[in-house]
Amino acid sequence: MDKANLKRILEAALLASPHPLSLPQLGALFGDADQPGPDAIAQAIEALAGDAEHRGVALVEVASGFRYQVRADVHPWVARLWSERPGKYSRALLETLALIAYRQPITRPEIEQIRGVVVSSNIIRTLEEREWIRVVGHRDLPGRPALFATTRSFLDYFNLRSLDELPPLADIRDLDEMLPQFDFATVPARADGGPAVAVADASPSPATAVEAEAFADAPEGTAPAPPEEFRA
Repeated sequence: MDKANLKRILEAALLASPHPLSLPQLGALFGDADQPGPDAIAQAIEALAGDAEHRGVALVEVASGFRYQVRADVHPWVARLWSERPGKYSRALLETLALIAYRQPITRPEIEQIRGVVVSSNIIRTLEEREWIRVVGHRDLPGRPALFATTRSFLDYFNLRSLDELPPLADIRDLDEMLPQFDFATVPARADGGPAVAVADASPSPATAVEAEAFADAPEGTAPAPPEEFRA
């Protein structure tokens, strides 16, 4: 198959799919007779990313594969296509998510000990319904509390390929000066119109303000990763 036709097929598949597509999934689009091979597909993806460099959409790689998404600089205009208001999440929810992301696997009592307040069941339920966290085991303690870790959907939502791309905690400072409120609208929307998310104002917890900042303005870097068996 010639390169031009291969690019057209892959571009159409990525635009049509509601989810990111991995290289094996893209390869499965072809039969044995016209199978281009993983190297050819990877080169075509790289070419498509270059073609979109100056367009309103970008071809990016996240944990689940590749997808087209709206660039941040044009998102305010594209967002007007949807009349629904962005959902709002409390600072407590984001602090809980940050603790799970950076200290996974972690139990609910451990989160409560760090934050100094009880973690609402609604927070855990919301994070599980969003498929941002999952139970990966149980701590060998009385009551066998569940161990929580982040999911591949969490990585996809925040445009991360792996947990290693979380910003290092040492690089995150001055939360209140940099961004008093989390603004999830800064997360680029997907090409399929994934809505932005705003966050309700709340006072930060000193114990987790640094970790929560990671989800507001993430610089490049490498964060300590959890054991391999708990990675998404």
